[in-house]
Amino acid sequence: MAVLTGLREAAERLARARAARAVAVGGRGPDAGSATVWLLALAMLGTAVFAGTIAVGSVVAARHRAESAADLAALAAADRLLLDRDGGCARAAGIAAVQGAGLVSCAVDRSADAVEVVAEVEVRGLPARLPVGPARARARAGPVRAPVTGPEDAPEGGPGEAPGGAPSAAAGAAS
Repeated sequence: MAVLTGLREAAERLARARAARAVAVGGRGPDAGSATVWLLALAMLGTAVFAGTIAVGSVVAARHRAESAADLAALAAADRLLLDRDGGCARAAGIAAVQGAGLVSCAVDRSADAVEVVAEVEVRGLPARLPVGPARARARAGPVRAPVTGPEDAPEGGPGEAPGGAPSAAAGAAS
């Protein structure tokens, strides 16, 4: 019995010492360590926001690559529009492939002397579970034509004068 009483007294002294130490450290008691849980939750939230930002950036970058590839492919096709039987679509497909894109469609409008292409680029850098399709872009190009102006379309007084015979600001600055 004396042994049990001694053990009980030792346990009570230990409990009092722990309580006194908790008060001396800052009065924390049994809640000590909750900051760790909050810090972990904040770190997980930060990681999720960072991953979302990276995913959005990957989609935007793929869209820009698709737009660039479509623009270049349309310009290449328009350059060969009147020279090639396919209206330059083979050239457009080659340019799109060099840019890392696939040519989805190439439509030649001979009446307007224009070519419209659609290019797509796979979105990379995302987790496999996100159902994001390829980024697509459309571009249209044709030959450049300057407007035809005759003498009746020219301003009064000649090239260095504004209508009414007064010198224009550009002509005055150049003199």
